[in-house]
Amino acid sequence: MVYILSFYNQKVSQMIVEKYDIAPLSALRKFLFSETYRMLSDEELEMWEFGPLGIFDMWEVEQITGNPRNSLYIRRD
Repeated sequence: MVYILSFYNQKVSQMIVEKYDIAPLSALRKFLFSETYRMLSDEELEMWEFGPLGIFDMWEVEQITGNPRNSLYIRRD
């Protein structure tokens, strides 16, 4: 699980840096303290099946709506 989280930390924080033009450490901190990250860290949810783009979408939806569960990746509308 450590390797999986490390992979997502790198990929998702890089996407945050590129899209929002913020410092890498700030991007990583924003991701690590999110509900999206908490869900990703929960092995029972098996969130790694979504891939980095899906997790980034959930994080972004969380920033906008306050809840990563509003992401189309989870709702599957």
